[in-house]
Amino acid sequence: MKKYSVAYYFILPTALAMLFLHISPIVQGIYMSFLKLNQFTLQQYLLAPFVGFENYYKVLIDPASPIRIGLFEAIRNTVIYTVVVTIGTLGIGMVVALMLNRKFFGRSLVRTLFLFPWIVPTYVTGLLWGIIWLKEGGLVNVMLVDWLRILPFKPSWLSGTNTIWAIMIPTIWRFWPLSMLMLLAGLQTIPDELYEAADIDGASPWRKFWMITWPMLRPVWFILILFGLIYNTYSFNIVIMMFGFGAGFPGEWGDLMMTNIFRNTFQLWNFGTGAATSVLLLIVMIIIVNIWFTYFKKTEEMR
Repeated sequence: MKKYSVAYYFILPTALAMLFLHISPIVQGIYMSFLKLNQFTLQQYLLAPFVGFENYYKVLIDPASPIRIGLFEAIRNTVIYTVVVTIGTLGIGMVVALMLNRKFFGRSLVRTLFLFPWIVPTYVTGLLWGIIWLKEGGLVNVMLVDWLRILPFKPSWLSGTNTIWAIMIPTIWRFWPLSMLMLLAGLQTIPDELYEAADIDGASPWRKFWMITWPMLRPVWFILILFGLIYNTYSFNIVIMMFGFGAGFPGEWGDLMMTNIFRNTFQLWNFGTGAATSVLLLIVMIIIVNIWFTYFKKTEEMR
């Protein structure tokens, strides 16, 4: 402490800001989950009646609880959504990064154009894709039915089982440039001598990818998968904008955990049970993140 006292003084303002901006709301949210906080007790706020684990009982066990309506569908959708979107963004990002890592005329312009989906705000993305998916007049149905004539009829993308695809594809479109950018940065740090030695040994492109590119990008993959798991689990903006900023219900196959919590908390005024659901989701995510960190650490020690 004495040796690095100056460094600790520099860190102190940031540590205090983090404590105020992150730890304080989390503690308050946990405390709210033990209160009977609804439209009748909202004026009391943190002085609302203490009910212990009653809110957690309503979320996990009580079949008559309003917040449990659609909860397990939201969990299912969130798992599918998180896995598919994470794999999709990483897959497309990896392919495009490998393409842009080659030298060709206009590479800087192409790279800038590929960043366009990431530059568009998520609210705008949800609004635009909500229009694109419309059954009548939507660009997707116009292309598939009227122009290309791939489908004999115009499907409804914003209802039924198609809804899960209608929310996953815009999210992949929005975030694959970020994966591409980080993977491209990682590719440019790999020494050319490794590929030259592999060429001398007669290694095929696939062999070079699995033996050189893939292992060298492991730290980047770790961060991208971690970010993908966290962000996609808490995804909200795109879905909420596609269905009228909360005015519309995404449906059985479009409701995610965050939209479910938002609807039950701010539209049905179940603030206590909404806080309990958020705390449970927080615990699950902490466990998943720690498992991922442990797995990565063990695999790195085995190398």
